[in-house]
Amino acid sequence: MKEFKNNHALLTAGLLIAVVVVGLLLPGFRRRGQGSYINYLPAPSMAEAAEVNSWTQAVQKVKEDRGEPVGKQAKVDTPPELRHYSDTRRFLAVQYAEWRAHQFKTPKDFVDLAAMLRSGEMVGLKPVTQNYILLGVGGLADTGPFTRYENGRRIPLYEETALAQQSARFVETRARLENEIVSLRQELEALRKSERSKRSMLQARIAENEKKLRAELEDEALLERDYSDTERRQRLMQDYESLESLAKSFSGSAYNIEEGRSRREMKVRMLSSLRPEALKVMEEVALAYRQKFNRPLPLTSLVRPDEYQHALSKVNPNATRIETPPHSTGLAFDIYNRYMTAEEQSFVMEYLARLKDEGRIEVLRENRDHYHVFAFIDGVRPDEALISASLSKTKAPKAAKESDQGE
Repeated sequence: MKEFKNNHALLTAGLLIAVVVVGLLLPGFRRRGQGSYINYLPAPSMAEAAEVNSWTQAVQKVKEDRGEPVGKQAKVDTPPELRHYSDTRRFLAVQYAEWRAHQFKTPKDFVDLAAMLRSGEMVGLKPVTQNYILLGVGGLADTGPFTRYENGRRIPLYEETALAQQSARFVETRARLENEIVSLRQELEALRKSERSKRSMLQARIAENEKKLRAELEDEALLERDYSDTERRQRLMQDYESLESLAKSFSGSAYNIEEGRSRREMKVRMLSSLRPEALKVMEEVALAYRQKFNRPLPLTSLVRPDEYQHALSKVNPNATRIETPPHSTGLAFDIYNRYMTAEEQSFVMEYLARLKDEGRIEVLRENRDHYHVFAFIDGVRPDEALISASLSKTKAPKAAKESDQGE
């Protein structure tokens, strides 16, 4: 454990350096809006120092000044294959139809994703290779406990000792808040009516603490409900054990899921995954791009369990909320074109258009500097009858042109 902590400290330092570097490199790093920085967060810190260095070098290569307009400033013609259909629901319907055709399992949460990684249904990607770089994948992953996602609710996973500690924290926090409220009320009663400013301030603090107390009581009640039933308790603890087992050796690293920072690193690494069929397509496009322009292909989104997709939808209104969002299948990935010249963008779009014409992928150029790519499992577009039947499962985007509906 001591060796783990020492290595963790060194690697965390490497990550902090990477954060500073990328902050200096990318002018968009501090954009407006909650969670808007996520596209530029680096790969997990649980990586070898050489890997962190390779990642920062790849960022420099992606961002390198080309001496000409890039991103939306570059004048490019979007091939019809990368535009929306006349019925704008069709783009999502095609992807949903692929899932219906094969009926493969999609991950609700990290527990499901862990099982799929162990079985080989999902394959983990390195943060950076010669041909591609992951930019911001898993940027919304938090340091909190791993959870089971059931009926739209996250159920924290604990082993026996951690569960007892969490229960004790609830008791301690509840007592502290109750004492603070009593003290504040006594202070409020002692004030003269003329002391309106202090009275308002104390009332606001009381209201704030009462809100916190209600939240604590609700969380405590939910914890009791989730773990009071013996069978359910055993199942949740088995889920914890399955994650703990994977954490001991995952993508060449070991993670301590009892520690917040390490949990986040593991979550990011797990979100850096695709199904083998999508990985094959991605690697093909990345190789062609690197051979043509000597740059790694920037990728920003890979697999997203339902739990993570829901969290993303809170900060990104374009994140799809259909029954089976494309990214939850592990067949979708997003290519970032913000720093590509017109020639680079045209090359990538023409390559993707050819893959679509061959029936291997569905693709859309999105407004937010991305190409959303969805790979078909057998390299064959789903049956037209199934696509038509899937239209009712999707909604048209607000804008009928290159929207962010691929999310």
